[in-house]
Amino acid sequence: MTDRRYTLSKAERLSRKRDIDLLFAEGQSFIAYPLRVVYTVIEEQRSVPASILISVSKKKFKRAVKRNAVKRQIRESYRIRKQALFEPLQTTGRYLAIAFIFLEKELASYETMEKAMEKAIRLLGEKIQ
Repeated sequence: MTDRRYTLSKAERLSRKRDIDLLFAEGQSFIAYPLRVVYTVIEEQRSVPASILISVSKKKFKRAVKRNAVKRQIRESYRIRKQALFEPLQTTGRYLAIAFIFLEKELASYETMEKAMEKAIRLLGEKIQ
């Protein structure tokens, strides 16, 4: 049995306006379809190596129920795979702010979201080293 905790705490969610503004002003981005990933390195020390923000367009998903379903899918796939991202961050001592923006106009399947998140985390790991 591993001692990993597959949770997503409050500290792992990006909520400070200053951090969000910095992320979108100075961040770099790439696409792991159907996700656009915007990330930036944060200089100050944090309690967790990476904080995330999830965004789903109100223009593409009129109903909040569907937007929330997409956000749950993204959160779940990140929560399961975040250890692969945390390990290189902890060795380098860096802290990241990450935004996952959903690009598709329809709900994606769970498998599609899993593959996209796997690719996004792999690319993030490569780019920070």
